Amino acid sequence: MKYINLYALFLMSVLYTSCKQKQTYPPPDIIKSEARDSVSSYGPTRMVRNVKQARNGDILIASYTGVWRYDGKLFTNITSAIKSPSFWDVLEDRNGNLWFASKDSGVYCYNGKSILHYTTRQGLSSNMALHIFEDRAGNIWFGSSRYDGKAFRNFTTKDGFPSNRIRLLFEDKTGKLWFGAQGENMFVFDGKTYTVLKNKDGKAFNNVWGITEDRKGNIWFGASIIEDKRGDTSFISQGLWRYDGSTYTKVSQKGAYGIIEDKNGNIWTTGADKPQGIGQAWSLSRYDQQSLYNKNPSVTEIMSQTGMLLGILEDTKGNIWFGSGVGVYRYDGKTITDFKTAAVQQ
Repeated sequence: MKYINLYALFLMSVLYTSCKQKQTYPPPDIIKSEARDSVSSYGPTRMVRNVKQARNGDILIASYTGVWRYDGKLFTNITSAIKSPSFWDVLEDRNGNLWFASKDSGVYCYNGKSILHYTTRQGLSSNMALHIFEDRAGNIWFGSSRYDGKAFRNFTTKDGFPSNRIRLLFEDKTGKLWFGAQGENMFVFDGKTYTVLKNKDGKAFNNVWGITEDRKGNIWFGASIIEDKRGDTSFISQGLWRYDGSTYTKVSQKGAYGIIEDKNGNIWTTGADKPQGIGQAWSLSRYDQQSLYNKNPSVTEIMSQTGMLLGILEDTKGNIWFGSGVGVYRYDGKTITDFKTAAVQQ
C-alpha cells in the first residue's frame, strides 16, 4: 500500500506538472501605439492575398502593406501600429474581433481598442500563418493551430493528420473538415477518420489553395497532381475539380487559387492558366451556372494578365473583388477598377 500511495503521489505530481506546463505560455503582447491609421483614396500597391467583407459592409484587404478597410470612399490601413506589415489573410469573427494572419510574425487580434499579438511563444504552431478560418463551434483556425478563445491546440501527424503543413481549412454543411496542405496532400476529416483524397487513378490531390461548397453540396477545389517523377523532376498537372460525394470531375485545366460561388450560382476562380512557367498568364474566370454540371461548362474569362490573381470575394452588392501581386481589383459586372491607380479598365 505504501508503494501504491507513493506511485499515486508521483502520478499526481506528473499530472500537476503537465497541466502547469500547458499554462506556462505567456499572455499575448499588447500593441499600443500613438500612430494614427493612415487614410488614402487609393488601395494597397503591393501583394493582396485575400479579400473579406466585414459585417458592416466594409471591405477588408490583407496585403503586404498592411490590412486595409475600404468603406466605399476611403482606404484605411488599420494595422499602422504593427511593425511587420506583410499579411496573408483577415477575418472578422462572430464576436466582432478582427484577426490578421501574417507572413512571418504570427497572428493578431484587434478588438476595437487594442491589438493582441500571438506567436509561437503563446502556443501558435508557426509564425507563418497563411489563412484564417472560423468553424461552426467558434474556434479560430490558423493552418494546423486551433484557438478556442483561451489556448491553441496544434495538430500534427501524431494526431492522425496526414500532413504537418496545413495551409487552409474549409468546413462543409455536414460538418466535415477539408484541409489543404502546402505542397502535400489534401484530406478530409469526417469526425472519425482522416482520408487523403485521390483521383480515379489513385493519385493524390495536393498543393490546394482554394476550397468551397456550392448550393447543391458539391465541393469545388483547385489542386495539382504529380503525374510522374523522373529523378528530381516532377511532372505536374493542375485543374479545377468538383466532388459530388462519390466522383471527382475535372472541370477545367485552369488552376484555381481562389474559388467562390456567387449569389446566382456561378463559380468564380482566380488562378494560373498553366501549372508552371515564368511569366505565365493568370485569369479571373466565371463558370456559368446554367451549364455548370455539363461535361464542358461554359466559362467566361473576365480578366487575364501576366502575374498573380489571388483571393476572391463577392460583396453584398454583387461586386467581385480579387487580389493580385500589385493591389486589389473590383469587377461590377461591366468594368474592372484598379484601386492602386483609381483607373478603370474596360
